[in-house]
Amino acid sequence: MLVYVTRPIPQPGIDIIERAGFRVERNLEDRALTRAELHAAVRGRDGVLCLLTDTIDAEVFDTAGPACKVFANYAVGYNNIDLEAARTRGIRITNTPGVLTDATADMAWALLFSTARRVAETDRFIRTGAWKSWGPMQFLSADVTGSTLGIVGAGRIGTNMALKSAGFRMKVLYTGRRPNTELESALGARRVEMDELLAESDFVSLHVPLSDVTRHLIDAAALARMKPSAILINTSRGPVVDERALVEALQDHRIAGAGLDVYEDEPLLAPGLAELENVVLTPHISSATLTTRTRMATMAASNLVAVLRGEEPPNPVV
Repeated sequence: MLVYVTRPIPQPGIDIIERAGFRVERNLEDRALTRAELHAAVRGRDGVLCLLTDTIDAEVFDTAGPACKVFANYAVGYNNIDLEAARTRGIRITNTPGVLTDATADMAWALLFSTARRVAETDRFIRTGAWKSWGPMQFLSADVTGSTLGIVGAGRIGTNMALKSAGFRMKVLYTGRRPNTELESALGARRVEMDELLAESDFVSLHVPLSDVTRHLIDAAALARMKPSAILINTSRGPVVDERALVEALQDHRIAGAGLDVYEDEPLLAPGLAELENVVLTPHISSATLTTRTRMATMAASNLVAVLRGEEPPNPVV
């Protein structure tokens, strides 16, 4: 059987596929394939290991052909894949849940501290040679300890991030489809409506999947409900935030800052975002630890191999 991998991944993932006796061809350039390249690459494959940067829709499935049994997504999210089109064609879709929980929650904290304490801004300042002496009014910033943390989406990653707040004696508010007894027991967290969370939180951290319901969940109206001193953190999916509305809110100091690892139209940024000093920007690296990315590779490969062997994959989506 012939497998295609759409972008370089850690070698242990490739090793799993090859040890299973399948032949692997892959894109060796560290970039997303163009639409035409993707169609050419998947044609006639028995399985494809794809990434969230690949748009996998009905046309791609049809190009792959009837022999194709599985698209194994190297990501926990799968908004890049048309699940209904996969179902109607009998193609299995898998993902990599759980494996990146700690790394993503850690990154949310990194962004929170970097934004709250103006780390990136002051790093740029000192590198220019502009710093001449210590001063009591220089770069005053926000307190983290004792503040209120709002978790929008208390699933695996949101719960993980919230639990790590215990050392900072934070009050935790959260939204979720159901009560999170772990957070309530461990932290005394309160489940509240979105409006209350936005109005009361000093830090709002987003941990929801992208769907029709969550697209632009944080829009101009939501931003207007936040405190002028509040900071927004997004490590979920870019389109959860209306990026243009966020730029306006940051420019007008209607909120204090933002820490972003994901963007609405990656890799492009909304006009004006890159020029702002009160935002910390990172290039979608929440899962970018060596251990996490390797575990994602082995998990995606194991899912793919299971389907090609006629077995139930460990992490099925469809």
